[in-house]
Amino acid sequence: MNVLIWFKRDLRAHDHPALSHAAGLGAVLPLYIVEPNYWTLPDTSARQWAFTAECLADLRAQLATLAAPLLVRVGEAQNVLERLCRQHNITRIVSHEETGNAFTYARDRTIAAWARSAGIIWDEVPQSGVIRRLASRNQWQSRRDAFMAAPQLEPPALNAVPGLEPGLIPTTRALRLTEDKCAHRQMGGRSQGIDLLDSFLTQRGAPYRSAMSSPLTAERACSRLSPHIALGSLSLREVVQATQARAAEYPGGRWGGALSSFQARLAWRDHFIQKLEDQPNIETSCLQSSAELLRRSSDPARLHAWENGETGLPFLDACLRYLAATGWLNFRARAMVMACASYHLWLDWRVTGAVLARRFTDYEPGIHWPQVQMQSGTTGINIPRIYNPVKQGFDQDPTGAFTRRWIPELSAVPDAYLQAPWRWSGAGRVLGRRYPEPIVDVTTAQRDAREAVWGMRRKPAARAELVEIIERHASRAPKRTQPSHGQLSLDL
Repeated sequence: MNVLIWFKRDLRAHDHPALSHAAGLGAVLPLYIVEPNYWTLPDTSARQWAFTAECLADLRAQLATLAAPLLVRVGEAQNVLERLCRQHNITRIVSHEETGNAFTYARDRTIAAWARSAGIIWDEVPQSGVIRRLASRNQWQSRRDAFMAAPQLEPPALNAVPGLEPGLIPTTRALRLTEDKCAHRQMGGRSQGIDLLDSFLTQRGAPYRSAMSSPLTAERACSRLSPHIALGSLSLREVVQATQARAAEYPGGRWGGALSSFQARLAWRDHFIQKLEDQPNIETSCLQSSAELLRRSSDPARLHAWENGETGLPFLDACLRYLAATGWLNFRARAMVMACASYHLWLDWRVTGAVLARRFTDYEPGIHWPQVQMQSGTTGINIPRIYNPVKQGFDQDPTGAFTRRWIPELSAVPDAYLQAPWRWSGAGRVLGRRYPEPIVDVTTAQRDAREAVWGMRRKPAARAELVEIIERHASRAPKRTQPSHGQLSLDL
């Protein structure tokens, strides 16, 4: 029997349950479909495709060692699958279970209906601790931990379907993607991920717990594995097990604390993806429906200023410019830029969430959208945390080195006034000329946002809805494993 193995965001041969399953069924046809409509969505970008293309090139090299060429085809998924199934007499498709964005959710429903009507079996195989059609959260943690403890799967021996033309991996230009300059983007591919995992667990990770909050130190101290896990060039299970093995060597001290914190975030990764798996409309609708009344529109001028790092709030702008140039931010900065957009600027989280999604090279819908809502006060189950961008600047960038690097317009401002240049006596020489004046008063904006959010939550309808939200989405894990509420996207 000929079997088509459909790669999505599982771009590796090692520890790949779906690939191992397909290998045991017959001759395999490995396929990746480049869907042009997907790459024009507001939460996707050229930088993400560039990373994906590098992962595909690496996967192609991995499969070549197994004598099974990776086919890359451009087109609408159903059309591509129909053509290949017809040409190669394929009656079975295997893929991993994907928890993606609204596009992939709708696409998979369409493919499932087509496969049933065409008499084709489609096996979707779990590849993480996320559980499809989960009845209750009560036993979720133990089931997730059991999956992570299972032995890793070696790349299987493959018998390839003959006569395959691999096809080219298209460039961003060939896909006509909007230009997206990201000069300091991470490189994709399993080899890159393996190197990062090794360097984090043996060299860089010791200060993880204390260094992850500041943009000055987080770039090196964080694992930087998130895009590789999101695209599947590494399996989460191999990262979990490698971290556990390293932690066994260092049960205490600095390394012990760092690895304990990292393991907690690996566990919470699946917890957040499970939220989107259980309720796909988290991407588009407030988890607490009463919160839909909070922000009914977004000020275009404020949105433009925030997106381009021109709000007049230096540390906030520095973080947004850094993100544009690198495709990454540390966890506290992610939380702050989202919270400032939602609270201080009162922008709709769906709009600003999409901006961040396409900027993040490590965009993972199942983490991103629940966390975006958490930082916007729309979940009902999280205490609103309104970050003061001025205070965060002084706390996380005490020397001003990060802010000055990304906001060179403020070179003349003394250190004492760098995060609040409007308080400086010479502000008139800079603000409104080389750098904008702040578009909001931070204190007033925080007060107004706090009153609006808590006013909504005190209403009877909001209180009644809270019980259902807790039952459906709240973690059953022990409190000690919970990360800071500032952990946007669990960037690892």
